[in-house]
Amino acid sequence: MIDDSLRALGDPALLNIVFLTFRVTGLALVIATAIGVPVGAAVGLARFPGKRLVTLILYTGMGLPPVVVGLWVYMLLSRSGALGSLAWLFTPAAMVLAQTIIAFPLVAALTMSAVEGVDPELRLQVRALGATRRQSSWIVLREARIGLTAAIVAAFGGIISEVGAVMLVGGNIEGHTRVLTTAIVLSTRQGDFGLAMALGTVLLLLALGANAFLLQLQGRAR
Repeated sequence: MIDDSLRALGDPALLNIVFLTFRVTGLALVIATAIGVPVGAAVGLARFPGKRLVTLILYTGMGLPPVVVGLWVYMLLSRSGALGSLAWLFTPAAMVLAQTIIAFPLVAALTMSAVEGVDPELRLQVRALGATRRQSSWIVLREARIGLTAAIVAAFGGIISEVGAVMLVGGNIEGHTRVLTTAIVLSTRQGDFGLAMALGTVLLLLALGANAFLLQLQGRAR
């Protein structure tokens, strides 16, 4: 089985699967970060009626079952759905949308927690020194950068290892929508344990690399 795994690692099909995984997950992470960090920071810094409700929604979103998200996106993109005219179903675009929805509450909620964990006196001090609201918010974000990094990496880990949603909306089509997790499921079902082990090894190495990157950033932040 080990020999089969090593041979499978050189399979061009595996390289295509890895590339598509990076493309889908990377784009979803960028979109979720671009939206989630500002939203999380705004909620963490502001005081407004209904903040507890918004916080509750974000925390609940962190536990959304991916297969349920996949079902919602499937219905949204189906021919009778609100976005059926886009013809995204069973395409990488549908997978990006599903993974973005999964990653967004992780990024936003953890960003909010990181911002709220910064000493409130810091913002008062910089405002007293003449900083504008935008400048003081930026300083708070800089102080919370370790937590922000953790939020992004947590979201990355959550979506790169997800299988239910991408299977539903992507269809696991060979050479088109097949990513690491769905390929592992298919290979195992077909009894191709060599390829399944190779794909699992790649997925673990990607997770290890993400954690190593986080530790490096945290070390620099200190």
